[in-house]
Amino acid sequence: DAAPFGGEPRPAGRGKGIVLLDPLSKKEEMEGLQRNIALEVSLFAQRSDMNEEIKRLGSHIQEFSNTLNKDGVMGKKLEFIAQEMLREINTIGNKSNDTDITYSVIALKEEVDKIKEQVQNIE
Repeated sequence: DAAPFGGEPRPAGRGKGIVLLDPLSKKEEMEGLQRNIALEVSLFAQRSDMNEEIKRLGSHIQEFSNTLNKDGVMGKKLEFIAQEMLREINTIGNKSNDTDITYSVIALKEEVDKIKEQVQNIE
């Protein structure tokens, strides 16, 4: 009889008709653990990657500057851009495991809050 789910059948003893699968070899078990560890490291690296947030933050800063140089009503737009800047800064802080980055995030948030206060006075 073939074993369910593949593997070699192994008699369970005393003719009860139960078939057990051979346990994984130590080598197969270690290979499986290595694959799992590699996957977890890869996922952690992806979750910790801040490049996209930094790029978007730079883009928001550029848009903020461009908007300031235009004529017309800009207060609400500047408020929205500042809010987006805070979102990117918060995401960077959430992804960081480095205390220097955490302190920089706090300083950036303080500065963007100051900007938001000033923007409220712009029409």
